[in-house]
Amino acid sequence: MAFDIEMIKKVYANLPAKVDAARKALGRPLTLAEKILFAHLHSDQQLSNFERGKSYVDFAPDRVAMQDATAQMALLQFMQAGRPKVAVPSSVHCDHLITARVEAKQDLQVATTESKEVFDFLSSVSNKYGIDFWKPGAGIIHQVVLENYAFPGGMMIGTDSHTVNAGGLGMVAIGVGGADACDVMAGLPWELKWPKLIGVKLTGKLNGWTAPKDVILKVAGILTVKGGTGAIVEYFGEGATSMSCTGKGTICNMGAEIGATTSTFAYDESMSRYLKATGREEVAAMADGIKNYLTADAEVYQSPEKYFDQLIEINLSELEPHLNGPFTPDLATPISKMKEVAVANGWPTKIEVGLIGSCTNSSYEDISRAVSLAKQVQDKGLTLKSEFTITPGSEQVRFTIERDGFLDTFNQIGAKVFANACGPCIGMWDRVGADKKEKNTIVHSFNRNFAKRADGNPNTYAFVGSPELVTAMAIAGDLTFNPMTDTLTNDKGEKVKLDAPNGEELPAKGFSVDDPGYQAPAADGSGVQVVVDPASKRLQLLEPFPAWEGTDLKGLKLLIKAKGKCTTDHISMAGPWLKFRGHLDNISNNMLIGAINYFNDKADSIKNELTGEYGPVPATQRAYKAAGIGSIVVGDENYGEGSSREHAAMEPRHLGVRAILVKSFARIHETNLKKQGMLALTFNDKNDYDKIQEDDTVDIDGLTSFAPGQPLTIVLHHKDGSVDKISVNHTYNQQQIEWFKAGGALNIIRKQVAAK
Repeated sequence: MAFDIEMIKKVYANLPAKVDAARKALGRPLTLAEKILFAHLHSDQQLSNFERGKSYVDFAPDRVAMQDATAQMALLQFMQAGRPKVAVPSSVHCDHLITARVEAKQDLQVATTESKEVFDFLSSVSNKYGIDFWKPGAGIIHQVVLENYAFPGGMMIGTDSHTVNAGGLGMVAIGVGGADACDVMAGLPWELKWPKLIGVKLTGKLNGWTAPKDVILKVAGILTVKGGTGAIVEYFGEGATSMSCTGKGTICNMGAEIGATTSTFAYDESMSRYLKATGREEVAAMADGIKNYLTADAEVYQSPEKYFDQLIEINLSELEPHLNGPFTPDLATPISKMKEVAVANGWPTKIEVGLIGSCTNSSYEDISRAVSLAKQVQDKGLTLKSEFTITPGSEQVRFTIERDGFLDTFNQIGAKVFANACGPCIGMWDRVGADKKEKNTIVHSFNRNFAKRADGNPNTYAFVGSPELVTAMAIAGDLTFNPMTDTLTNDKGEKVKLDAPNGEELPAKGFSVDDPGYQAPAADGSGVQVVVDPASKRLQLLEPFPAWEGTDLKGLKLLIKAKGKCTTDHISMAGPWLKFRGHLDNISNNMLIGAINYFNDKADSIKNELTGEYGPVPATQRAYKAAGIGSIVVGDENYGEGSSREHAAMEPRHLGVRAILVKSFARIHETNLKKQGMLALTFNDKNDYDKIQEDDTVDIDGLTSFAPGQPLTIVLHHKDGSVDKISVNHTYNQQQIEWFKAGGALNIIRKQVAAK
């Protein structure tokens, strides 16, 4: 069925006129991304030739999606806004709080018991405020969104960085923090800096062992983890139209790993086929009616260098399968080079586990291509040399692949099927032996491979590849194996070669499912009670953060000077900490415990300036808070990359950190800090990072005249009595400065709703 069909009809009815008006105002052809952006300007936002990378613009997204880990905090904030119902269609998906331990059925039963309090809370809040609720086991948010909610030309925000997956169905879908979701659900405009545009022209056609995943693995190698920051990546060309809709989704999904605001593809026949296959014929028919508005103007793709800030061209016919990693998703290695690179770097070459699935690669096509290789294990007399796991993306996909015999094939070679949930991809993997911290290698079709992400072991070398390549590598059990050229020895001692994978874009018999796991909200939720036990260790009602005191900040302590990569996983770890996502005080006990202290190269070991002793970061900060002392955190480049989790911003705010000063920020994290009333600052001269000393006391001057574009001054009082003054920049506009002064954006929302 097509959800929210009346909303989609309205979007499509208004979209052509809005695009025409924008084209006329700018006097030039428009890219697809621009068409969608201009068609979703908020009613109070005046149309203008916005400056890319500089202009802040207000938008009106069509819908909001939330997963269970982030939905808790988003909805706890929304409950404070005072609205009886969400202003736009919204959904909650229970996919993060299910640990992969044994197998799907057993793991799901354990999760529904362990997290019953949280699931009941999310169910009741959804019921009360008119939100679609997808039960545990229904599937991973992004796969479920693609199957049910995404539509070409729409705009969506979601409280997960991989919301961008919906670009595979022609959306502008953007990952945000819960505070942004709260704004939109409360009926307020959503603010975004007008993005730059990166064009990726795809020529040729995928063949043999190469998959859509290899496109984004190649792009990640070109752009690195921050090369897409502040930009929308638009894919086009004959190579784009030759790929499946779900293949496009895979590419867009991992766009989060290059820091891109989002990625998208123009509407084409593959999207039409997918919409029809998933019961949305009416949406496909409407999209067909305005298809010229759901792609860039012809002149753009004819002369892309004129319209994009950066242009990349990839010939799919020549593209080679890649494995990216370890420890970062942008370290790209073609499979033909892996042997020499692995040996040169001393990477463990024995593959312990191969894992396929996740929100990135769990479509019917992905699984069908992987199963074509699994069949060869028996057919060619081979034995699986690694552990092998499958994580279906949704109950609809799982039910269909079971019906078509795929799961039987996997079971016959000894594979393990986990629940339709995030599982190992986000650290929810109770992997036997991981606590020993032994050096080992895994390969997976997920999107991220930061240290400790999958299993908590800092010595697990994780490599990202396509599901079919991961399957082949698991069969071989060897990181240096190249399935395009190498042979394997079967149980008869014969040398055999794996045939290239093949599969079906969509199931020949159509999708099928008994119970998709959907719960519709009450028509009138006014009588629904949402109860949170004050003694709960999982949930905690929020108290508003205090407003700025109206003065410059004096006498701040340096909490930590973080060295090197500091992702949201370092700032607020996932895995076992996910259970506390709805309890701000409890989850704050993981604040920055993964960050490396510049002064001793240790994690979770910093100097307490009140005692002179070294101890955990959260405990030290709690001591400063108890003493009424604020603090500052200093970081390196691309601080806060990775997940959209706003806990990484809320925890420092809750514990009394006043400012984050870094060389550069990842987009979502910087916005999250601003929303929570924090100061997000960057060095004017990045070399000033070196001036920060362990025992510094810090002042922040210029706040009493805080204004857009005006630098602030940091005064470093060193222990030897000397002083350094450094200039620091910020990107706050006037509205964001008001957030800071009010103590957070939510404090302003509450006043606005109350005033109505």
